[in-house]
Amino acid sequence: MLKWIIRVCFILLGGTSGVFILPGVYEKIGIGHQLWLNNPYSNALVGALIFYLITFWAVKYIESALNWLEERLTRISGATIAYGGLGLIIGLVIAFFAGNAFSQTKIPIVDSVVPVVLTLLLSYLGFRVGVSRRNELGTLFAGKNARKKLVAGQANANQSATEDYKILDTSVIIDGRIADILMTGFLNGTIVIPLFVLAELQHIADSSDTLKRTRGRRGLDILNRIQKEENIRVEMYEGDFEDISEVDAKLVKLAKNMNGTVVTNDYNLNKVCEFQNVPVLNINDLANAVKPVVLPGESMNVLVVKDGKEHNQGVAYLDDGTMIVVEDGHRFINEAIDVVVTSVLQTSAGRMIFAKPN
Repeated sequence: MLKWIIRVCFILLGGTSGVFILPGVYEKIGIGHQLWLNNPYSNALVGALIFYLITFWAVKYIESALNWLEERLTRISGATIAYGGLGLIIGLVIAFFAGNAFSQTKIPIVDSVVPVVLTLLLSYLGFRVGVSRRNELGTLFAGKNARKKLVAGQANANQSATEDYKILDTSVIIDGRIADILMTGFLNGTIVIPLFVLAELQHIADSSDTLKRTRGRRGLDILNRIQKEENIRVEMYEGDFEDISEVDAKLVKLAKNMNGTVVTNDYNLNKVCEFQNVPVLNINDLANAVKPVVLPGESMNVLVVKDGKEHNQGVAYLDDGTMIVVEDGHRFINEAIDVVVTSVLQTSAGRMIFAKPN
């Protein structure tokens, strides 16, 4: 369908060009006195035929260029296009008035070249300023609603002026616990799903490795579950950072641009966000916080299931998956024994309990 649209456009362009250009060409080559050559209908037909023949060579290149342009435009978010277009319009308006002033000077070159240069320059600058300042413009427009809420009795108008964005990464989506946390209401704000995270999930779901494919499909199921919940606000971010290849780096950049919070259970991403002063919520921290508190000196009954890394160590697990390292527990493998907690190590990567046989 696209090829025929391109051909029709070429035929119309060729017909128009034939009417206005071919008579001059005929005069140059000395055959302009022929009466049938001065007929605009025949000129339009000849021009349309020439341009139609050109399409057999040019249509594939034009189609590829249009597909490339369409792909690039679909990656740009609606907010970027809207604010960029607003900046472009403002730039063109300023260029019109400034160029009109220069065109009245009657100075050679200045009255003709300067308005064109101003139009190109100011329209480009307007578009770039609109794109780069879209967050400030969005906050400005949101501020009107915040002032209305303040009059109505809202206690915190500053927080109402901006959206509270929670940006999910791939690991926390695959983990699945985020869906239950959102449905219980412990995590508020707008949930943002970047398109590059969705693309990574789809790539994992299409993997030839069975385990990766299962994890990827689980992540897609979790996203569908979250999107179907009426009480959860979900937005798709369609933009991309083509100069950045790593998904984690893109998440950090997006969080900075949106003033949002990264939600993850990746220990390394957690540390990168902290280093770059980006707000981050680690699901493992929340899980560790709500686990039963175990203090040194407490006794418990555990089943030693395997050897530990060190000599004579045994490893057991609580019902919630917490690892218990039992000193001198090697000889109690596959036995349920009473142990006494000696110390507890708790980090964003999880919690580990050290104990010895009672």
